[in-house]
Amino acid sequence: MTLTALETPAPPVPPPTPSWPSRARRAWQKMSPYAYIAPFFTLFAAFGLFPLIYTAFVSLYRVELQTPGDMEWRGLDNYTVLFTDEFFWISLRNTFTIGVISTVPQLVMALGLAHLLNYRLRARTFLRTAMLLPYATSVAAATLVFAQLFGRDFGLINYVAGLVGFGPVDWQTGTVASQIAVSTIVVWRWTGYNALIYLAGMQSIPQELYEAAEMDGASKWRQFFHVTLPGLRPTIVFTVIVSTIGATQLFGEPLLFEGSVSGGISHQYQTLGLYMYEQGWGFFHLGRAAAIAWVMFLLIVVLVGVNALLAYRRSRKEAVR
Repeated sequence: MTLTALETPAPPVPPPTPSWPSRARRAWQKMSPYAYIAPFFTLFAAFGLFPLIYTAFVSLYRVELQTPGDMEWRGLDNYTVLFTDEFFWISLRNTFTIGVISTVPQLVMALGLAHLLNYRLRARTFLRTAMLLPYATSVAAATLVFAQLFGRDFGLINYVAGLVGFGPVDWQTGTVASQIAVSTIVVWRWTGYNALIYLAGMQSIPQELYEAAEMDGASKWRQFFHVTLPGLRPTIVFTVIVSTIGATQLFGEPLLFEGSVSGGISHQYQTLGLYMYEQGWGFFHLGRAAAIAWVMFLLIVVLVGVNALLAYRRSRKEAVR
C-alpha cells in the first residue's frame, strides 16, 4: 500500500437523520411558549378586541334595536348629535363630580385603614378579611339597602339627622344630595378593597427604613409622610388609575338607587354609563350608544394617560433630587 493512499482522508460521514419523535419534540419546544399564551390572546381577541372594533364600526351607522340588521351609513353624525345633546354634557359633568367625591374620600380612608392594619393588632386576620366583605357584596343588594337608608320620609340617615336638629333631605331629588348618596355607595364598596392593596404595598417597604427614621427621632407621623407615602407611590398611582376607570364606567349604583335610567327626574345623577344605556335600550339608538361607548373609551385613555404622565414627571423630579 502506498503512502498516498494512506494519507487520503476518509469521506465525511453524514449526520444521522433525526427520528420523527425527536423532530416533533424540537418543534414542540419551539412552539410551546406560544401554545401556552394562545388561550389568553384568543379570549382577548374574541371578547375584548372584536367588540371594541365592532362598536367603532356600529358607531358610524344608524342602527335601531328593533331592526339591528338595517344599517344606514351616517359617518360622524352620531358623534355630532352626541356633542350637541345637553344631556350628554350633564352626564359627563355628573360622572366627573361623582367620580371626584367618591374616589378622593375612598382612597384617603383606604390609606388610613391600611396604616392601622399594618400595626400588630388583635384579630388582625379577621379585620383584614372583613375589609373585603363590602366588595364581595352584590352591587344590587348594597344599592337597595342604601336606597332605603337614604329615604326621605323613613330613611335612617334623615332620622339620625333629625335627632341632632337637621331637617329631612330629599336624597333622590336634590342634585348635590343624590350625588353624595350614590358616591357613598361607591365608597362603602371599594374602600376595603383599596385598603388591602395599600396594606400589601406597605408590607413591601423595607423595615430598615422605619428603623433608620426612628433612630433619627422621626415621629410616627413623620415616618408615615416621609417613608410610607414615598414607598407607596406606585401603588397609589395604580389605585388612582383603577378608580378613575371605575368612576368613568359607573353604572349599577346610579341605576338601582332609584330604578331610573335617566338618573333622577332632572338627570341630576345620570352618569355616562346610564346615558349610554338610555340611548341604546331606552330609545333603541344602538349607533348612538356605540358612539357614547367609544367616547367613554377615549375619555378613559386620556385620563389614564394624564395620571401616568403626572406620575412620571413626579418620579423624574424625585430622581433629580
